[in-house]
Amino acid sequence: ARSTFTLGRFGGHGGRALRVGDVLHLNTSADTAGAPGPIGACLPEALISRFNQQWQLHVVPGPHAAPDFFTEADIRTFFEAEWRVHFNSSRTGIRLIGPKPQWARSDGGEAGMHPSNIHDNAYAPGSVDYTGDMPVILGPDGPSLGGFVCPATVISADLWKLGQLKAGDTLRFVPVSIAEAVHLSQAMEDEINTLTPRQSRPETLPIDRVVTTTPVLQQLDPADNTQSQAPAVVYRPTGDRYVLVEYGPLVLDIRLRFRVHALMLWLEQRAIAGVLELTPGVRSLQVRYDPLRVSLETLLSILRDAEQDLGDVDALTIPSRTVHLPLSWNDPVCQQAVERYTHSVRGDAPWCPDNIEFIRRINGLESVDAVKRMVFDATYVVMGLGDVYLGAPVATPLDPRHRLVTTKYNPARTWTAENSVGIGGSYLCVYGMEGP
Repeated sequence: ARSTFTLGRFGGHGGRALRVGDVLHLNTSADTAGAPGPIGACLPEALISRFNQQWQLHVVPGPHAAPDFFTEADIRTFFEAEWRVHFNSSRTGIRLIGPKPQWARSDGGEAGMHPSNIHDNAYAPGSVDYTGDMPVILGPDGPSLGGFVCPATVISADLWKLGQLKAGDTLRFVPVSIAEAVHLSQAMEDEINTLTPRQSRPETLPIDRVVTTTPVLQQLDPADNTQSQAPAVVYRPTGDRYVLVEYGPLVLDIRLRFRVHALMLWLEQRAIAGVLELTPGVRSLQVRYDPLRVSLETLLSILRDAEQDLGDVDALTIPSRTVHLPLSWNDPVCQQAVERYTHSVRGDAPWCPDNIEFIRRINGLESVDAVKRMVFDATYVVMGLGDVYLGAPVATPLDPRHRLVTTKYNPARTWTAENSVGIGGSYLCVYGMEGP
């Protein structure tokens, strides 16, 4: 099989969706060239999945849940509700229709005006991402970084189901432990390798227990660290193959971003077996690991050791460069995106029909020209890449006096033009490609 990232225009057949008249050649890769494929081969009956319109998705709770972001009632509703797949779903993300949370916070602070907003962190495929009040299960073509809370993550063994969901299908989220998720992943690999169906049913977690348990693996208080300037550290689970390391309070502090960078360098230099990928966010680092090569307990021990080694990052220097980008102010394609949103998503949104006027109003500026001056006078530091796609930079002004705080669309947009520049929370993002 060859997947296609149609928005990015690569993969599959010429980087686009198939059209009538396309010719697909089989067995043309280097290792199968000229070799005939098996004809008439069929899986054993017991291994052939039977699909219907009702699904169960097993998830690991976290990284963000109650009581920090959601209420306990929100988490109970999340697991007890039957969710319906929205028609506007794709490999980018599966939008879900269902109950809205009540939220544990009134807003996201510096991260944005909605309580779903957080300082941008990395996402794992399968993260259930609350873009405002609407949850979206992020697919393989989804963003690698973003500023929304995720109360649960689909386990590796169930990610295949995302490709089978269609508009109108219903689903329920079923919580399992990380250990059970790893077991199910290994069982699925064994099933594929041996063509022998697995017999056991997943061992699920009681919802009452999930509701009252904060999804935190471990945490370090500053007093636990021999380095006097070290911030608090929280280690959160993101599915069965990721750990999210968060630093300090929920504020925009560039020093925390340097701490994240120092941790990333520390891990890269040691090339730890089983640590596969490191994705930095504004105040966090997501670590992707192979649980069959390095256990979660071992990984957490390594991360704790790193905190004792890092020292004072206030003296840390990193290579940098200054890039000058031209900007077309209030460009017609941005106006078109707002018009589409107004007509097809939410016509009564307070940021419609004029985003710039909304920014002026909520930041207490005297005119839209004042908004323009602040945007163009600022020098921005890039805090992360991949928000939203293909390494798109998320940045914030170095001088706090140039920072504009706004909200992120709720619900999310369904279309954004290539090269658009947007502001959400305290951050500016450049969309390097057309996207939702």
